[in-house]
Amino acid sequence: MVVMNPNSGRNVAIVAIGRNEGERLKSCLESTVEPGRIVVYVDSGSNDKSVEYAKSMGCHVVELDVTRPFSAARARNEGFECVMKLDPKIPFIQFLDGDCELVKGWLEVAMATLAKQDQVGVVCGHVREVNPSASVYNKLCNLEWQQSPGIILTSGGRFMIRTEVFTEVGGFREEVIAAEDDEFCVRVRRNGWKVLMVDAMMALHDADMKHFSEWWLRMFRTGHAYGHVAALHGKTDDRYFVDDCRRIWIWGLILPVTLLALAPFTMWVTAAILVGLYAVQFDKIYIRGRKRGWTKHDARIYAFFTVIAKFPMLEGLIAYYRRKWRGHGMTIIEYKRSAARS
Repeated sequence: MVVMNPNSGRNVAIVAIGRNEGERLKSCLESTVEPGRIVVYVDSGSNDKSVEYAKSMGCHVVELDVTRPFSAARARNEGFECVMKLDPKIPFIQFLDGDCELVKGWLEVAMATLAKQDQVGVVCGHVREVNPSASVYNKLCNLEWQQSPGIILTSGGRFMIRTEVFTEVGGFREEVIAAEDDEFCVRVRRNGWKVLMVDAMMALHDADMKHFSEWWLRMFRTGHAYGHVAALHGKTDDRYFVDDCRRIWIWGLILPVTLLALAPFTMWVTAAILVGLYAVQFDKIYIRGRKRGWTKHDARIYAFFTVIAKFPMLEGLIAYYRRKWRGHGMTIIEYKRSAARS
């Protein structure tokens, strides 16, 4: 049973991570800073004055050593280490990305949940886009964030965790450059803890994606992540991301290559079969979206991009295996236009 400090600001510390988030980081830190609360900002080589701003807000700042590869996993680990040096007895840590704004009241909801439910090690809430109508890509993110409350497999990178749980599982694996939160939660659950989503707003996310190339690279990153985490946990009982990788190989490579190879012999029939197969996939995803209460327009958008996402995901999956076979280090894949480059 967690003993709560009468000063609620000392019951939870916040670790925010970022790299060239610009105005997004300002909104993030403004939503977290409070008298008596430990807020640690971990910066991964920003050149947009993020560090200076965080210091001006009174945050404890950790600047990652640029001679080692950056990753969100490494940033969260070093942020946690900083908190433990400042207050090793603090019971809860809230992790937050620099492009997210914490919703008022969330910390109290999360702490109360963890205090009451001893088997829950990680708790998260709903995330929504700040401006989902700004672009079709923001809309896709907003649909992606929608998840039913209850026991879940992974929380994403924004969550509150018991300090003891983070220590018990050894933190994040720093070499996992994407889906590090999925990999982390696999180990949390394997240790007997539950990951819970409660029916409460946790954060507002600012995807700020305006270009198809950004979306493509985000899906490339997802494919890379599936391959990496499946390599780590695919042979366990979890078989994590194994089915996702299989779908990428089938729909992104095997089907189109096979049917195109037959094209000289079947002419237009092959093209018709290929289009028909992807149309069936589109329809299945569209129906699932409608069952979730989405509008026809939103369900169509989500279905279309989910179908074509298999191609950039295939690129990312192949890139992961190429890196692995060649013994190359896993370096971060950035898909958003940073404030410094915009």
